[in-house]
Amino acid sequence: MMRRKIFLFGDSITEESFSDGGWGASLADLLRRKADMVLRGYSGYNTRWALKVVERVFPVAEEDGGDSPAAVTVFFGANDACLPERCSGFQHVPLHEYKQNLRSIVSFLKNRWPQTAIILITPPPIDEEARLRYPYIENTTGLPERTNEVAGLYAKACIAVAEECQISVTDLWSKMQQIPNWQTECLWSYTKSYLHT
Repeated sequence: MMRRKIFLFGDSITEESFSDGGWGASLADLLRRKADMVLRGYSGYNTRWALKVVERVFPVAEEDGGDSPAAVTVFFGANDACLPERCSGFQHVPLHEYKQNLRSIVSFLKNRWPQTAIILITPPPIDEEARLRYPYIENTTGLPERTNEVAGLYAKACIAVAEECQISVTDLWSKMQQIPNWQTECLWSYTKSYLHT
């Protein structure tokens, strides 16, 4: 009997999710006797670029042993929410396009695998001070290239798309900020992984 698969589709937060203490590794451990995790993480990607590759990164059912995956997580928005006039502006996707791109990705997955659970994950909150202390690219402006406020707008848009498409959503932006010292408790290991690359 074939083990079910769970695809993890997203940006660098997904690509790095099998690093020490990562959410993908934790999920694989939790479901180790029930399903296999299949990583489809693309560092730096936004929903615009994800939409361009989605058909190539997911196999058709016949190529996958004839069995659709149990679930697919779709975790984009952190890069889409970059501020257009700052150092990571090339990754920015306007909010209305972000929503439409998510709808298109969900529609593609529903058509490919009608029985598969699709789970949207909102972008996480932003620790603006840490982004200035540990920039991922050269930042000469002295201003963070993303803000928590804007990330929150994209998180709300992601939730709205999930409700509209009648699929599940994990509101990471809100849930993480309910944790005391979320900036260090939730984001530090992710920041560290970048500092070592």
